[in-house]
Amino acid sequence: MAGRIPQSFIDELTARADIIELIGSRVELKKAGREYRACCPFHNEKTPSFWVSPQKQFYHCFGCGAHGTALGFLMEYDKLSFPEAIEELAGRLGLDVPREAGSSQPDNTGSTQPLYDTNLKAAKYFASVLPGDARAKEYARKRGLTRETIEKFMIGFAPNSWNELLKRFGSTEADKKLLFDCGLVIERERTDSRTLDRYYDRFRDRLMFPIRDSRGRVLAFGGRIIDQGEPKYLNSPETLLFHKGRELYGMYEVRQSRVALKRLMVVEGYMDVARLHQAGVNYAVATLGTATTPEHLRRIFKLVNEVVFCFDGDKAGRAAAWRALNNALPEARDGRQIRFLFLPEGHDPDSLVGEEGRERFEKRLDGALPLSEYLVAALAEQADLAHADGRAQFAELARPLVTKVAPGVYRDLLIDRLSESIKLSSARLNQIWFNEVTDNRGNHLSGGDPASEAGLPASGQGGRSAPRPRDGGGGKGLVTRAVKLLVHFPTIATRISGAQLTQLELNDDAGSRFLFELVDQLQQEPAAHTGQLLERWRDRPEVARMRALAAEEILGHDETSAALELTAALEKLALEPTLRRLDELIAKGDLSDDERAELKELNVTIHRARSRGTQNPLGNASGEGQQGR
Repeated sequence: MAGRIPQSFIDELTARADIIELIGSRVELKKAGREYRACCPFHNEKTPSFWVSPQKQFYHCFGCGAHGTALGFLMEYDKLSFPEAIEELAGRLGLDVPREAGSSQPDNTGSTQPLYDTNLKAAKYFASVLPGDARAKEYARKRGLTRETIEKFMIGFAPNSWNELLKRFGSTEADKKLLFDCGLVIERERTDSRTLDRYYDRFRDRLMFPIRDSRGRVLAFGGRIIDQGEPKYLNSPETLLFHKGRELYGMYEVRQSRVALKRLMVVEGYMDVARLHQAGVNYAVATLGTATTPEHLRRIFKLVNEVVFCFDGDKAGRAAAWRALNNALPEARDGRQIRFLFLPEGHDPDSLVGEEGRERFEKRLDGALPLSEYLVAALAEQADLAHADGRAQFAELARPLVTKVAPGVYRDLLIDRLSESIKLSSARLNQIWFNEVTDNRGNHLSGGDPASEAGLPASGQGGRSAPRPRDGGGGKGLVTRAVKLLVHFPTIATRISGAQLTQLELNDDAGSRFLFELVDQLQQEPAAHTGQLLERWRDRPEVARMRALAAEEILGHDETSAALELTAALEKLALEPTLRRLDELIAKGDLSDDERAELKELNVTIHRARSRGTQNPLGNASGEGQQGR
C-alpha cells in the first residue's frame, strides 16, 4: 500500500533495536541469569514477574500476561500508535523513517524536518520571553500557573511586536518561507517594498501554548490574549504538520505522566488543561478551537475505554456538548463509556479545580451523565413527553441519532432506554426504525447479516470458506509444537530441506498451510530473533497465538536440539494424510480389491517411516502429550 513504512525497514529496525536498553530506560531492570526482570510496569505488584529476554528481544509478565516486542512495549507503555512507535525507535537509533511512494503522511525526511525545527526554535524563543516580561509574568501568576507547569507545557509569550519573530528567524527569504509554512507569519496582501516587509508576525501580545505531537515535536501554537482583544484564542492555521481535527492539546503531557490511563477528559481550553494537570488531573486534553471530531475519538479510544466531556454549564457549553454527542455516536459501542460533565454556571475547569482542588473536582465525575442519559435529557427539552404528540416528536428527533450508532448490544440498550421515555416497546421501535422484528427476549428474527442474506460468506470470514474440520488427531499438536519451536528459534527454518517443505505444502489442513507459509518466509527472509519474526506478522490474525507461544517456556533446548525436534515433527506431519486415509479405509470395513491394495500400501509407507526412526507417528515430536487413534 502506498505510503506505508517498508517491511524491510521494520526488519532493520527490529534487528538493530536493544529491548534491554529501551525498557531499561523506563523500568529498573535487574539481571537474572540470561534474562532481566522487574516489577511489571503494567500492573501493581511487589514481587517481580516481568521478564525481558535479550536473545528473543521479547518481554513477558507472568502476572498479568502482558508480552511483546520493543515496538509493542512502546505502544503499550508510551501509548503510541504503531507508526509513532516506529518513529520513536528509529529516532533512538538515529535512523530516518522511509515511506513507500505516494505517502501523504509527513515524516522526518525531506521538507518536513525544517518545519519541526522552525517550530521548536519559535517555542524556545517564546518560552525565553515570558520570565522577562512583567505583564506576561503577572498574568501567568494571576491565572495560577506555577513555574513547573509553565516548564512542563513549554508555555511562553509572544511580545507585542509586528516583526520580532521575523527579525530573529527570518533573515533570508528561505527562512521567511519556513516561518510562513509553519503558520508563524502572515503574508501581506499588498506591500510597499520600500518600507514594509512582505510578512508580519501572526502572534502578538499573547501567552503561547505549543501544540505537540506524541513524540513531543512542536506542530503548531495556540495564543491567548492577556488583556482585552479579539479573538481571545488564536490558533495556528492548518499546515503540512498541523491538522486541528486530528490533534489534541495535552496528549503529549498525558503520555508523559507514566500512570495507568483509565479515562481521558476532554475540555475546551489550553489553560483548562494546564491547570487540571497542575492539580493532579493529569488525563485532561483539549480540542483545538473545533468540535470533537471522529478522528479525535478514534485516537482517544486507542488509549482508553472511557472519555468524559467536560463543559461549562452555560449556553455555549451546552451547544458544544451537543456537537460532541453527535460526533461521538458513531464511536459508541460495547465496552466503551462516553460521559458528559457540566460545571456550575460561571465556572470553567480552570477556575473550578483552582477553587475546590483535585479530589472534590474528581468527585463530580461520579455524577457525569452517560451518553444515553444525556441524549434522553437533551431530547426531552425539545419535546413534551406528557402527551402522545410530544413522544412522537421525541422519537423522530431520536431516530437519526440512533442510526449513527453501530448495530450491537450498545445500540439495543440505547433503544431500550429511549423506549422507556416514550412508553413504546423497544421491539416496536426496532420494527419502525430499522424494519427489524425481535422475539419477546429481544432476539433479532430478521435484519441479519447483509452478507449472508446475499448468499456470501458470513462477516468475519474474509471471503474464505471455513477450513475442513480435522479429526482431532496428532496433527494439530504437531503443528503447534513446530510453530512454537520456530517462534523461539526462527533461524532453524533454514535447516528444513526442500523435500520436507514440499511435503508440508501437500497437506491440505489450515495448520499445515500456515506452518508452510511461516517456514517458507523464514527461509526466504531469515529472522534474527523472536521479536523480529513477530513484527513481520503483526497485522496477521495468527500473531496473537504466536505471541502466546513466545511467552511460554521451552525448556532444555538450544538451536541444534530445536532443529532436530522440528525435523522429526515435520516427518510425522508428512504422514498425516496417510493416516487419515488409513482411518477412512479401516472405518469403511467392506473394501474393494483396489481399496485393500491401497490399505496394504499405506501400511508399507507407515512401516518405512517407522524404520527411519518415526516410532510414534501420532504423537508430538518431543514425546509430550502423545495421542493415539
